[in-house]
Amino acid sequence: MANQAGKRPLPEVFLNCPFDDAYRPLYQAIVFTVMALGYQVRMALEIEDSAQSRLAKIVGIIRETPYGIHDISRAGVDPDSGLARFNMPLELGLFLGAKAYGGTVQQRKIALILDTERHRYQRFISDIAGNDIQAHKDDPRNVVTKVRNWLATHAGAGTAVLGGAGVFAHYQRFLVDLPAIQDRLGHDDDLPFVDYQTVVRHWLAGSPLPDARAS
Repeated sequence: MANQAGKRPLPEVFLNCPFDDAYRPLYQAIVFTVMALGYQVRMALEIEDSAQSRLAKIVGIIRETPYGIHDISRAGVDPDSGLARFNMPLELGLFLGAKAYGGTVQQRKIALILDTERHRYQRFISDIAGNDIQAHKDDPRNVVTKVRNWLATHAGAGTAVLGGAGVFAHYQRFLVDLPAIQDRLGHDDDLPFVDYQTVVRHWLAGSPLPDARAS
């Protein structure tokens, strides 16, 4: 997905996470962090097409994205249905499968796997033992730092990236402005993904991350 006409497309990150209200603070923090560090977020929510299945959307996005953030913290028993929630592990499996069985480009895929606790996954998806699972403890501050640190390792030699505390402080400033932005746009409820991404992009254009190299 291109950034803007005439500009080099931003590197893209597939975000595989829950969409429930309880998770929203983490989801918003992840999207902000990814975009603040100069990446584009891709999710199934970006496409509204009733003629295309959700799985087809996800497969297409995974095919196009070199990076993936996968939060499996909600992979557990649904309190309403009593059944397990496996959407996130399924999408993680698709991403890892593309890396394992795809061509040269797909084999370069890089993933960040998040969970509430670092070793909780061993109780329901032990086959990914050996992967470096990062725990966010359901804390937006933690998830910002985990995502920031992961992206910083791929920023390229010589690139100075603001630390996790600095990125989170910048996110807090955005949250202060967000209610007024929503009110101005006429959104009574939480912003849909595409709108939220647009708001973050415009806010960051006027308030980019401070240069980590500045004294």
